[in-house]
Amino acid sequence: QVQLVESGGGVVQAGGSLRLSCAASGRPSSVDVLGWFRQALGKEREFVAAIDGSGRSAHYADSVKGRFTISRDNAKSTVYLQMDSLKPEDTAVYYCAATTLEVFGTNPGDWYYWGQGTQVTVSS
Repeated sequence: QVQLVESGGGVVQAGGSLRLSCAASGRPSSVDVLGWFRQALGKEREFVAAIDGSGRSAHYADSVKGRFTISRDNAKSTVYLQMDSLKPEDTAVYYCAATTLEVFGTNPGDWYYWGQGTQVTVSS
């Protein structure tokens, strides 16, 4: 089992920045891909970004490319999402997730473990 706990959400004006963190505990060595999804009110959960176990390979949704950066610190079992140039349409609950490289995909069903979510609100 892997437990994921997010932090760092909040309210920010458009154009601003936020940094989300997600700490993994339990058996984080049993998963190698960490990532972020988001779900806006009334919409389906969507993929945001993912990073492999080495931290050298990252994948982003087109909607956040060039604005968001995912990174990880394996010594701390923590993954980060640096969000810059935020837009009102980035407003959502952001979820940390974990899976293995063998099943990795951008669909929520491809991920095994989930955090409880943290709210990000971008005001115009």
